[in-house]
Amino acid sequence: MPSRRSQRGFTMALALALAVVMGLMLMKSGPNMIAEVQRENEAELIFRGEAMATALRIYFAKAGRYPTDLDELMKVRPRILRQKYKDPMTADGQWELITQVQPGASGNKDGLPIVGVRSHSMLDSFRIYQNKTLVHDWIFTADQNLLGVAPVVDDEKVRSLLKGTVSKGTTDAATTTATKP
Repeated sequence: MPSRRSQRGFTMALALALAVVMGLMLMKSGPNMIAEVQRENEAELIFRGEAMATALRIYFAKAGRYPTDLDELMKVRPRILRQKYKDPMTADGQWELITQVQPGASGNKDGLPIVGVRSHSMLDSFRIYQNKTLVHDWIFTADQNLLGVAPVVDDEKVRSLLKGTVSKGTTDAATTTATKP
């Protein structure tokens, strides 16, 4: 019969071998998991950015001006945005605001009309969106003349959203996304 001491040694060796095997498995799948998380965050960024741009267009159609703070989007009734979305690509969740006019020398954008948002993230993307591969270059804007960027939604969709006639499953065919191989 084996001694108690040798049984503990066997258990310790088995636990160590199991830890090594699990560590190797995690190292092997780690890069794939990171890439998958980034792909999901990119998809969420596109969804949230387009929702923000659509809300900005509807706000402009209702108020005749763009908001000076994103919180104004949440005050409109009936709601034009489910929630004040955060940037999924950054830890702090703060959007970089795109304003209708350029900020002064100080760079302060407080009080300027907000026409769009974009991410602060400087990551290379897995997707190609708006023919851009850098996440920071993806612009979600309500102003179709801003920097030559096409509008996220067409005017007909905005009119139907104002009337409440668009179904929940409606998607915008004009937005192009592709995945890099």
